[in-house]
Amino acid sequence: MMDKLRDTSQHAEVVLNNLAAPLKPYLSHIGRFLLVVTFLEDALRIFMQWSEQVRFMEYYRNFPRSLAHIFLFYNVTMMLTGSVMGLARFKTPVACGLLASVVVAQTLGYGLLFHPSFMLRNFSLIGGILLLLAESFTSDGKRGRAVLFPGLPNITETEKSTYVSLFGRILLILLFGALGLQGTFSPMKKVFAVLACISCMMVAVGFKARYSAMFLVAILSVANIVINPWWSYGTDSAERDFLRYDFFQMLSIMGGFLLLANSGPGELSLDEKKKSY
Repeated sequence: MMDKLRDTSQHAEVVLNNLAAPLKPYLSHIGRFLLVVTFLEDALRIFMQWSEQVRFMEYYRNFPRSLAHIFLFYNVTMMLTGSVMGLARFKTPVACGLLASVVVAQTLGYGLLFHPSFMLRNFSLIGGILLLLAESFTSDGKRGRAVLFPGLPNITETEKSTYVSLFGRILLILLFGALGLQGTFSPMKKVFAVLACISCMMVAVGFKARYSAMFLVAILSVANIVINPWWSYGTDSAERDFLRYDFFQMLSIMGGFLLLANSGPGELSLDEKKKSY
């Protein structure tokens, strides 16, 4: 039985390698773009709906009008700046900090701190940002030791990448917890849910993490179209904006999985442990 499973696993790896081969040189670029696409779309949406956004913050969130303008300006500026810096690989840690600050600011500003599905999605998005940060530690050519705080042990860029990658991939899979809170489960959905859970566990422990990440991207590609068909709603529909936001946010989380598929799970993983034996 184990031999059969091993053979099936190896065959699946070969198939995935063949399918991913044309995209492999571009995975990092695609992952980065998808990761920031929700921020770019949200910045454009806020800019195009500025008056409506100000009214919402003023009347529903009880923001003073001037503070509502400042809040929205901060979000648009940080999203655009962080996205451009991330895409250009310019001061990526700063870019990640700016994008993460927007996630926190919007969670508090829109009063969504106790919304379980939204928070799980946000944690997952933060996980993608952490994987972008981890990639920057190992791709910028730095291998020296960095002093974080005086008196504490120094750590290398590779060590920082290892720990950040671990937290990032654990947070990344929380998206599937959010999806589990949505709608009912048909028999087909249950099958996909089981497969997704197995793949998520493999990502968390870092076992066949690259292949599991690619498989989860495939699942999310289908799920995103089925769950968030924002294009099928009229432009005046409020549901259109909600679904569009969820659609692009899921694309960004898929970008995090592509970064994981490109860079691997890091040293704190079963994949790396197997290499050392």
